[in-house]
Amino acid sequence: MTNNFKGILKPLRNVRVLNFFRRIFNASNHFNKKYLKILIWGFESKEDTNYTYDLTEDNILYLAHTISIVTKNDFNKILSYINEARNDSKLKNYILKKIKRSKYLAVADLRCEFGRRLGWYAFARAIKPKIIIETGVDKGLGAVLLCSALIKNKQEGFSGQYFGTDISLDAGYLLSEKYTEVGKILYGDSIESLKKFDKPIDLFINDSDHSLDYEYEEYKTVKSLLHAKSIILGDNSHCSNKLAKFSEENSRSFLFFKEEPRDHWYPGAGIGISF
Repeated sequence: MTNNFKGILKPLRNVRVLNFFRRIFNASNHFNKKYLKILIWGFESKEDTNYTYDLTEDNILYLAHTISIVTKNDFNKILSYINEARNDSKLKNYILKKIKRSKYLAVADLRCEFGRRLGWYAFARAIKPKIIIETGVDKGLGAVLLCSALIKNKQEGFSGQYFGTDISLDAGYLLSEKYTEVGKILYGDSIESLKKFDKPIDLFINDSDHSLDYEYEEYKTVKSLLHAKSIILGDNSHCSNKLAKFSEENSRSFLFFKEEPRDHWYPGAGIGISF
């Protein structure tokens, strides 16, 4: 190869190298802020599961539109329900008080934000369910939020009950005081508890064992308790197609809402919606 030809190739190689680094920089730039948030979270947070965060304002709008379409309710009404939960200072103070006094303070942050559970709340306010079941309670953040929705429904003349299922006897410590007037936890294996349940279910939320087979088995177990207006929310649908498959097999519609956490490293999960 002549020196002249080598001289022509050298700039081409330099361009390729520069393009490589430019493309790597452009791609990684989408994640660099996340790395910083991970470092800050690592020092400041005590959570290692069930992370707490608010949603971005745009994401709140998308959530309200999604629920509006599914429930055939006015968008502004749904948005008001979401903001009702976000701005409920009494509920948030109650939750923070319970966390401070619990043995779980060492692994919990003193913050009260509901993330995608705001969608659960808005569904409960919109469809005025007589029966809500949530499988998988953990500390009970979703439970007390749903019970708060039922209490507000009751004040408007619509009575309802919440039933949570969890295999851990320590689950649901947030669910106490006035919230137990409309809420109860069924301890034991979720599927076994569901097999014993005999009331029509208006709103069913899957958030227990996140294995695909167990999730699908829950849907099959409650199938006979569902009616034409029943809504199923899947907390596993960001990584599982089981609710979509169940919906297809049972002539139900399915949508997926992708959550976008605000100021948090977690990319977000979402809500599978079968209706």
